[in-house]
Amino acid sequence: MEWYMILALIGTGLAAGFINTTAGGGSMLTLPLLMFLGLPANVANGTNRIAILLQNVIGVNTFRQKKVLNLKTDYKLAVPATAGSIIGALFAVELDPLLLKKIIAGLMVVMFLFVVAKPEIWVKERVGQTLAKPTSLQYIIFFFIGLYGGFIQLGVGFFLLAGLVLGCGQDLVKANALKVFIVLIYTVFSLGIFIVNKQANISAGLILAAGNMGGAWFGANFAVKGGAKYVRYVLLVALVIVILNLFGVFS
Repeated sequence: MEWYMILALIGTGLAAGFINTTAGGGSMLTLPLLMFLGLPANVANGTNRIAILLQNVIGVNTFRQKKVLNLKTDYKLAVPATAGSIIGALFAVELDPLLLKKIIAGLMVVMFLFVVAKPEIWVKERVGQTLAKPTSLQYIIFFFIGLYGGFIQLGVGFFLLAGLVLGCGQDLVKANALKVFIVLIYTVFSLGIFIVNKQANISAGLILAAGNMGGAWFGANFAVKGGAKYVRYVLLVALVIVILNLFGVFS
């Protein structure tokens, strides 16, 4: 691999790791780059998860050190998400990216408008409103979010944030930490499926991961220090970039 390819992977990974940890949508940067460097779409889809896995190891550890995460109680929603991701990954070999991009584009527009119209939902601290334990409906919702995440990672962070903030009453900083943890757990299983099916380039994934891990460390610290208000701004910017890219503005 040429030196400029390595620099491109690390640099893009740095930006993606930051975006993924503070909001979501970083894969909209890394997946196109992997394909631009010559990887088939299905291999790029698997390779990207190597970086996501290692990125989230750093993110989870940082959030734990900042006492935002408590793994003894915060693991419950990762269980249905992991079950869904296994099924989603098994279907990923039949991925039709064109139709899926149109669906995601529509959902991203709706979410962006919602965040703009109801910003207090994202930034208001909901101490005392968080449910003591997940409901059956929440398990079902996170199963389908995991199903999507296992199928294709693009934008899954936005769906997790919506589920955690609107469905579980978490403030955005806590929701970001939980999102990173949930993705870490289910990626272990979905990545394994891609590797078994020889749809992951290990060397490219590890180089990309070097950048993602650095971005995740900066992103987790930014999320904790900046608070929900500033994380929301990153979320809005990331949503705009994702929407424009999905509609082909950058192509």
